[in-house]
Amino acid sequence: MKVFGVDIGGSGIKGAPVDLERGDLTEERYKVLTPHPATPDAVADGVREVVDHFGWSGPVGATFPGVVTDGTTRTAANVDKAWIGTDAGALLTRSLGGEAGGRPVTLLNDADAAGLAEMRYGAGRGRAGTVILLTLGTGIGSAVFTDGRLVPNTELGHLELHGHDAEKRASTKAKEDESLGWHHWAHRVQKYLAHVEMLFSPELFVIGGGVSRKADKFLPLIEGIRVEIVPAQLQNNAGIVGAAMAAHAVRAGGPPAVDGSPAAAAPGSQAAPSAAPAARAVRSAVDSPVGWPDGGR
Repeated sequence: MKVFGVDIGGSGIKGAPVDLERGDLTEERYKVLTPHPATPDAVADGVREVVDHFGWSGPVGATFPGVVTDGTTRTAANVDKAWIGTDAGALLTRSLGGEAGGRPVTLLNDADAAGLAEMRYGAGRGRAGTVILLTLGTGIGSAVFTDGRLVPNTELGHLELHGHDAEKRASTKAKEDESLGWHHWAHRVQKYLAHVEMLFSPELFVIGGGVSRKADKFLPLIEGIRVEIVPAQLQNNAGIVGAAMAAHAVRAGGPPAVDGSPAAAAPGSQAAPSAAPAARAVRSAVDSPVGWPDGGR
């Protein structure tokens, strides 16, 4: 089963078709720079360019770097403030030709998407208790899971730490903007992880984002954290894979099941009618258990 995923970030918009059986991209991803200013219409044009590059004609899952509820974007820390209160799921669907065009868009928080992918295919696979994925990039995104259930839109990068928004001090953008060496930056990340550890007492930290490719340069420098810390296995493709997972689940009428495949809608809920915008059904993808990826649990 192939579904298209797009990951909208503060610096780039990237996407590719995803094989949901393997949790991997079927083609090399295509990326365009995020426009500046990153207004809704300008970003929608970028998403359309990425999707059109592959000639894709089916449903699309997309991530957004902020809080998303029922397809509406509620915050916009690293993109234009015009996103706040925008029905972004419907906007992106229209940009791709609308429901009639066969490319409806399911929208969810970017770190939540990465977390779904890592819990299903990557470093969080089969892990019990509280697992926290943190994406270090333009900002810091977070996905919190407890016994396989996602707590959506946590946005822990905006925790206040020593009088600062945490992502302004410990993101990879902060490292680049301030020309920090690995030791100096790792010390900041360490302070941030210690704060999150104190608040949530997780069993596992998964570190994602593009910098996860260089985990050997900074993770060994982090000390004093009792929680196990591992790099994301899907690295910077996790958001694309998770977006595709959410789109497939919503169109199938329910959240991912124990083995990661779409399940029937939960008791008391209804699948979205096929004629309704897919953005309106996104709650079923992110407010439900992802289940254990291995069927033996």
